[in-house]
Amino acid sequence: MRVAVLTISDSVAKGEREDLSGPAVVAFCRGLGWEVIAALHVADDPADIRQQLRELADSGRVDLIATTGGTGIGPRDNTPEATQAIVDRVIPGIGEEMRRKGLDKTPTAVLSRAVAGTRHKTLILNLPGSPQGAVESLEAVAHLLPHAVHVLHGARHD
Repeated sequence: MRVAVLTISDSVAKGEREDLSGPAVVAFCRGLGWEVIAALHVADDPADIRQQLRELADSGRVDLIATTGGTGIGPRDNTPEATQAIVDRVIPGIGEEMRRKGLDKTPTAVLSRAVAGTRHKTLILNLPGSPQGAVESLEAVAHLLPHAVHVLHGARHD
């Protein structure tokens, strides 16, 4: 599976803070044998997030875009809305499962507004901004993603 990791953070995009979540997600994906073809940063601006997601999804080069950051309830947390604006279809169960599994370790996991959806033949998955939260959320649904991509690419699933 070909993956792009997009860290969404004002301070990381400005170079004021080191990105810890993106590299953690990259390492997890590589540990599963997935090919990480890009690791990028973008500020919490909704238009910038939408543009970067569109470019990645429309390139045909990635099967999965894993975003990290911007899924909380803060004033600059815009990732879910930006994602919903550009996807063809939302997959509610993926976000629900990440929150459900997250509750086992983090009582505030239900505050995550992370969503998942599809754009053309690309699956887009929002992950929390903390390295641990991002990896644990991805781990909660990683077993589903290859099948989801397979079906998205036209495989029969009866």
